[in-house]
Amino acid sequence: MMTDPISDFLARIRNAQMRGHDQVYVPFSALKQELAKTLEKNGYIAGMEKIGKEKAKEQLVINLKYDVSGNPAIVEAKKISKPGQRIYIHKDKIHPQQFILRVISTSKGLMSDKEAKKVGLGGELMCEIK
Repeated sequence: MMTDPISDFLARIRNAQMRGHDQVYVPFSALKQELAKTLEKNGYIAGMEKIGKEKAKEQLVINLKYDVSGNPAIVEAKKISKPGQRIYIHKDKIHPQQFILRVISTSKGLMSDKEAKKVGLGGELMCEIK
């Protein structure tokens, strides 16, 4: 049984990019779909699509993104908040940095640190993408 589906999601993307794949398939969940939408909106993946009709066989197809020289858009992806140790960030402590995307799980869903700062929400600090 997988204890941390977000870590698995990020590892699958990292591994596929190291191998130069155009796409990666991950088991579907609403949380992973929301995370993929956030990555797409911020330019880290080229797109995503949900496939499969049966609940147990649903998957997300993540279209990976590379620059013109073939370097992956995601250089580093690490999970911050873990099942054994949740990390929360207060809205006043959010300081977005250039070239780093921190994904925060707020009461209004997953969003980038820039979006969370703009709407004045804090939450669980899910992951950091460089």
